[in-house]
Amino acid sequence: MDKVVRTAREAIEGIASGDSLSVGGFGLCGIPNVLIDALLTTGVDNLEVVSNNCGVDDWGLGLLLNEGRIRRMVASYVGENKEFERQYLQGELEVELVPQGTLAEKLRAGGSGIPAFFTATGVGSQVAEGGLPRRFNAQGQVVQTSPPKTVQEITFAGRTRPYVLEEAITCDFGLVRAWKGDRHGNLVFRKSARNFNPLAAMAGRTTIAEVEILVDPGELDPDEIHLPGIYVHRVLPLTADQAADKRIEKRTTLPRPNCTPSTTAGDITAATDVAAVSGATLRGLSREQMAARAAAELSDGDYVNLGIGLPTLVSNYVPGDVELVLQSENGVLGTGQYPYEGDEDADLVNAGKATVTLREGASIFDSATSFGMIRGGKIDVAILGAMQVSATGDIANWMIPGKMVKGMGGGMDLVGGAKKVVVLMEHVAKDGSFKIVPSCTLPITGLAVVERIITNLCVFDITVRGLVLRELAPGVTVEAVRAATEPDFAVELHTSPA
Repeated sequence: MDKVVRTAREAIEGIASGDSLSVGGFGLCGIPNVLIDALLTTGVDNLEVVSNNCGVDDWGLGLLLNEGRIRRMVASYVGENKEFERQYLQGELEVELVPQGTLAEKLRAGGSGIPAFFTATGVGSQVAEGGLPRRFNAQGQVVQTSPPKTVQEITFAGRTRPYVLEEAITCDFGLVRAWKGDRHGNLVFRKSARNFNPLAAMAGRTTIAEVEILVDPGELDPDEIHLPGIYVHRVLPLTADQAADKRIEKRTTLPRPNCTPSTTAGDITAATDVAAVSGATLRGLSREQMAARAAAELSDGDYVNLGIGLPTLVSNYVPGDVELVLQSENGVLGTGQYPYEGDEDADLVNAGKATVTLREGASIFDSATSFGMIRGGKIDVAILGAMQVSATGDIANWMIPGKMVKGMGGGMDLVGGAKKVVVLMEHVAKDGSFKIVPSCTLPITGLAVVERIITNLCVFDITVRGLVLRELAPGVTVEAVRAATEPDFAVELHTSPA
């Protein structure tokens, strides 16, 4: 048995216009860029692509998108890909947005012969109720929406609540990237480049793996194999240059001790982040002070997930005697600090696609396992940003219809699975509009899930009695908070944690 092919063109043989592809990777980490480049040299188009996201404008799946080769995209996150967002909003691309954990499980289920499954993720949102825009016309009007899905009350683990039925995904071809592979198709992935790759491989009726290091059968310890060769049909060994050609979407670093921070274009260092923030004039708490206040929500031994944006700063303010385990939904448990300049690893990023390190005792796994932890209630605290939070704890944080689409990513899974959900955000929007509202007007992420809101002005608890004001930022009055908050609230102040 020898599944090795010698050229990328031979590897993609048989992929035709109109085919569906499941493609591994998370951001730019672990993407099969050699196979994607090979597709560019062919005339195939009208493709349906299933992948967590669609690369960036000039790399990965973004290259196929730029040339109009993709007809339909199934993804959880649009992110910073401006061309993806533009094509979607201007009617050039059909898009089915799926919660990240649901997407991972759809691929895993498809590869496992499970036609459908129930999940609590997305209940109460357009994901379950239908109406999620899938296609716009050139004038920006919605012309196709998602249909409603079956929702059923189920008693599970002693709790009765609604679950939505999600159908599995299989594709004509799976395209994946692995660190090591043998001639039988057994694959080993490296660090967080594992992510969606095993799942995309399982879901493909014909799966093609590009491998950085090719070995003979027997050279891989059976215990170290992440994906058995039964799921892989073709193996493309990469050259040394191809294997090394990796991009980092967000290069985040710490300056080495006693060294002057680098100013390389595209780098985001801790020093420049702090400088940028400290130069800003904010009412009430600064971003660092908000993050430090949020860190007080965490206890020794907690398993914690920090959302992208402002919540990522929280880990910098955890007291030294409090030991946490940070979970990153792309498949890391035990995320550490940013690497020192020069130590960045393209195969090790967090859920925000930023370069990170691993703490002692860390573990790495695929995206389906990661969201199994989340949906299974193993995460003690999730700290997330939001566009709106209602007085009853509803949260909206992923889309402004017709204007901005980031995708729900893992947010819907997190708000439904974490034991405690804390929102960390600016009190009002940049245009001065309310973010704390009687009911959310933006597409819902989760219903009645938020327990506490921390802003630059104050701390609110969401209780059965409604909003309760617990803390005020220094120099902020109750009257100022009332002016910046749409719903009414009770005032029961107590001293904020040190």
